[in-house]
Amino acid sequence: MLCAQAAAVAWLEGLLPSFAWLPPGAKPGFSNVISMFAAGSLGLPYAMSVTAVKALFAFVTRGAMAGAMSFAGSAASTLLMWLLLRIKKQRLGYIGISVSCAVVHNLAQLCVAAVMTGTQKIFYYAPVLGLVAIITGTVTGIIFRAVMPALEKQKKYFIRG
Repeated sequence: MLCAQAAAVAWLEGLLPSFAWLPPGAKPGFSNVISMFAAGSLGLPYAMSVTAVKALFAFVTRGAMAGAMSFAGSAASTLLMWLLLRIKKQRLGYIGISVSCAVVHNLAQLCVAAVMTGTQKIFYYAPVLGLVAIITGTVTGIIFRAVMPALEKQKKYFIRG
């Protein structure tokens, strides 16, 4: 159910017009709300499953580059998210965790872009993406805090193996 929700949110996010303040190719990352819930409530294997499905969805709908970048960014941020939710949740809060994960997500994507393009100059884009990560991570953290009660209610419908 979470994988379907993450794919649906990613698809809906793709329908949004480009935000003037976002650099080309950057997205708000609202589907990370689902990954954050899975990481905090169900554990790392479930969260990584959501991540893999989101990356596969990106691959099928937007191509190999988008799929690779989605997987790298989401896998890195999901791992960090899981760790921070386990050890620093009270100290950082959902917004702090979300911002941290957005920064790591963007860095992982820059690494993939550097490998795929064969140039390290792509890292000059890091400060811009850092600022974007602070903004989008804050928004995602706020959304997560708002929808957390609804996500918790649906847990009883999950099948655990």
